[in-house]
Amino acid sequence: MKSKQTSFLEIIKDVRSLPTIPGIIMEILSSIEDDKASFKEVSDLIAMDQTLTTRVLRLANSPFYSLKNNISTVSQAMLILGSNAIKGLVLSTFVFEMMKKDAMGLWEHALGAATAANIIARELQVPKPEEISTAALLHDIGKVIIRARLKEDYEGLLLRAEEKDMYMREAEMALLDTDHAEIGAWAGKVWNLPDELVEPIACHHDLARSETHQMKTAVVHLADVLIKASGFGFSGDPFVPPIQDAAYDILELDANRLERLIEAIETKLIEVKAFSNAIQ
Repeated sequence: MKSKQTSFLEIIKDVRSLPTIPGIIMEILSSIEDDKASFKEVSDLIAMDQTLTTRVLRLANSPFYSLKNNISTVSQAMLILGSNAIKGLVLSTFVFEMMKKDAMGLWEHALGAATAANIIARELQVPKPEEISTAALLHDIGKVIIRARLKEDYEGLLLRAEEKDMYMREAEMALLDTDHAEIGAWAGKVWNLPDELVEPIACHHDLARSETHQMKTAVVHLADVLIKASGFGFSGDPFVPPIQDAAYDILELDANRLERLIEAIETKLIEVKAFSNAIQ
């Protein structure tokens, strides 16, 4: 007889159990992956869907990228943000639609983490801050999948974490024999997201597992912890995890630098809250 854990894991890991991505988004993701497709061809494909175009531009101009100039076209967004960021951004518009009705706390946590990641990356001069912001925006995609496939059990995970003073990861491991980071990474690979986005999703709770994109992963980890500490949004964890020692080493953090980052993030979150309210 199958254990409950095995049954849940089979449901989660069944490709057919993934939330159904609209055909236009799958086509766009495939086009971005195609080396032969030009920026114009991809942007024209996005522009065919007016609703998607509006959402992509809204996110591109959101506080978590902190761009100096307003982005008015998809082609301009691709040029400034890069194809990997756009790929994650297109997927994020779909994720938001899944979450906005009854999981706004989780969405706001993702927005806050994306904002914090951008500030951290810029302050510490980590390359490609927009790409890192997009990875942070998607870092908890595994929770969305768990919630979509096992809604009642997701509520049980939240309750278990609260009652037993556990991190969500610990509750997930007890129930599912896996956690949202692994599930998110698996989904990212199924959706052909680039490794620059997948590795931070997979390793944001365990920096020792990050091999190729340690800096990006460390930024996403730090952003996740700082946003939990700020109380912005709700990730499901009843308390704030510590910043891992590896993050201090990889990012060359000290107390003064960390204090400046926290101050800059707290100031920016006022804009992010206004943005979140506006898109609801």
